[in-house]
Amino acid sequence: METLVSELFGSGSGQKSGSQGVGSCSGTGFGNVSKKHYAKNSKKPKGRLSRNLKTSNNPPYLPPEAEEGNIEYKLKLVSPTQYRFEHLATQMKWRLQEGRGEAVYQIGVEDNGMLVGLSEEDMRASLNTLRRMAEKVGADITVLREREVDYDSEIPRKIAEVLIRKVPDDQQFLDLRVAVLGNVDSGKSTLLGVLTQGELDNGRGRARLNLFRHLHEIQTGRTSSISFEILGFNSKGEVVNYSESRTAEEICESASKMITFIDLAGHHKYLKTTIFGLTSYCPDFAMLVVSANTGIAGTTREHLGLAMALKVPIFIVVSKVDLCTRATVERTVKQLERVLKQPGCNKVPLVVSNSDDAVTAAQQFAQSPSVTPIFTASSVSGESLDLLKVFFNIIPPLSNSKEQEDLMQQLTEFQVDEIYTVPEVGTVVGGTLYSGICREGEQLVVGPTDSGHFRQLSVCSIQRNRSACRVLRAGQAATLALGDFDRSLLRKGMVMVSPEMNPTICSLFEAEIVLLFHTKTFHKGFQVTVHVGNVRQTATVEAVHGKDELRTGEKAVVCFRFIKYPEYLKVGAKLFFREGVTKGIGQVTKLQPVSQYEPPHSEDEEA
Repeated sequence: METLVSELFGSGSGQKSGSQGVGSCSGTGFGNVSKKHYAKNSKKPKGRLSRNLKTSNNPPYLPPEAEEGNIEYKLKLVSPTQYRFEHLATQMKWRLQEGRGEAVYQIGVEDNGMLVGLSEEDMRASLNTLRRMAEKVGADITVLREREVDYDSEIPRKIAEVLIRKVPDDQQFLDLRVAVLGNVDSGKSTLLGVLTQGELDNGRGRARLNLFRHLHEIQTGRTSSISFEILGFNSKGEVVNYSESRTAEEICESASKMITFIDLAGHHKYLKTTIFGLTSYCPDFAMLVVSANTGIAGTTREHLGLAMALKVPIFIVVSKVDLCTRATVERTVKQLERVLKQPGCNKVPLVVSNSDDAVTAAQQFAQSPSVTPIFTASSVSGESLDLLKVFFNIIPPLSNSKEQEDLMQQLTEFQVDEIYTVPEVGTVVGGTLYSGICREGEQLVVGPTDSGHFRQLSVCSIQRNRSACRVLRAGQAATLALGDFDRSLLRKGMVMVSPEMNPTICSLFEAEIVLLFHTKTFHKGFQVTVHVGNVRQTATVEAVHGKDELRTGEKAVVCFRFIKYPEYLKVGAKLFFREGVTKGIGQVTKLQPVSQYEPPHSEDEEA
């Protein structure tokens, strides 16, 4: 992978090899199967079904049902006994818990994955039973798609794919973060404005005005800071956004699933802001927006390389298709496919052209890191925006409930990314709760200060997505009000942790790195800007173990020293460093603490 990422950051075209053609996900998308296996396992279609199956890629089976996870196979659910019904409802609760509030039921499928199908009457009865089960556990169902299958029968038989989603209670909606990347003027902010406001753009950037935070952004039309926008879906899969004059609080109350878009800067001079957004806010996915009329230009290749280097799953939206001919759009898509298929990248592009493709793309994208869906959309005409919404509605979280529970059992650790002063509220910090649970009134310590100390503070109130919240759980982003705590004692890169934690504070650390791109040689004494999570600081290369110097593509263990103040780091954390055109990635392997952990100081002891 390092070879490809180096090419993306370097000056090469990055369009050398790779066969052309679309990795399309047309058909049902109920799994991929080879032609040989298909011929061996499927029977010859008969009568009226043959017309449908000639153009369909339906495989004869799904992968066998997994004991864990949020996907359940049911052959049929016709008139269950009361005991059986209670058992089925308990099973649905388990699947919803595994999917953090979402589950997918495949009706008409045996446990071994065989697509048997049901008659029209049995399917109707099974869906009614499923609806009753969902009501019992406090959820709603949405039929994603139905498909006819060939099962050696004269009667048409269907299988159905059904999404079960928990009705939200006490703000416990499923929250996914999507970082929005792409070259300047590719239409990122406009696309987000259309999705979140519910109104199409006028072709001159009206939709993006609500997203900008500064006057110069409105004047130039270019994003220079990180902004957040939300798109909700209720338990029935319907879009909940700012249309119909809804407020953020109303969206949070009625949404079962929330997509938080992190709008990042596209211009090269704001690259440090974009990198900070990717490393600090822990996005689940990245959306790369490419303008159809310019193709892969400017920072597009570099942003793709950043997402790959940080192992963030990425999907692509080709925007502004209303400005181009169909041939131009296809040329841009093929250009993207060539880059994605390069050796070292090894992505499988899936061009989404209908809602069936969108369902398939969402499921395969979450299951396989190599799958890269490609959408072609327009913020002016609205073309394919409904497919994007289907994709966002169905896409599952990457972490399961067990991983989430494990994080919540750990001590509280909140990463400080933003600092504000709000009238009549006081000092407010924004960021992500990395582990544990945080409640209103909780006593925490914040640091490290320039001298490596931690200071006591109290959490006065919490807000998520601009609405009040009492409890914050691991993985959730929020803003915390700290009352009259002195803002000058805070800076980006600090952490707020439980007093019981023994945090490691260091100025000197070692990391195993790969030099992605450098024009000359990388050696002792070189200074770079290091990004580790929410930490961003200049560091000096103290030593390159085993070598005198490094060149592009080489690996080594390097010792870094922060030049300003010590930081809170953890072994195993991802690291990214840059200086001009020099870029590299790595992992923290060893820490050298500046001193043993000292008890927290109060503000009164500052003097």
